[in-house]
Amino acid sequence: MSRGLWFVAGAGAGAYALTRARRMAESMTAEGLRARWQGLAHGARLLSEDVRTEQARREVELRESLGLPAPPPPDRQLPGPASTVRPSLVPPIDDRKNDH
Repeated sequence: MSRGLWFVAGAGAGAYALTRARRMAESMTAEGLRARWQGLAHGARLLSEDVRTEQARREVELRESLGLPAPPPPDRQLPGPASTVRPSLVPPIDDRKNDH
């Protein structure tokens, strides 16, 4: 009975190793790497959505506990500071060609 047990254990280990090797080889192909990358990107998107959702929920909790008013909707917020255009100290390329 001991030989039969070792034979079954060896056959199972061989089948497991063969399956793992085949999966590893498939994952190193262009399609496999692309699928892994897409899975990673999808996971990152899900994580960022969860973080934004929990951040908004926590902000509401903190505002309620501190008695602060709700923030204005995104389309009604005040615009940021006006950008100032700085003059360039270097003349445009077309003007420099005419100087030589």
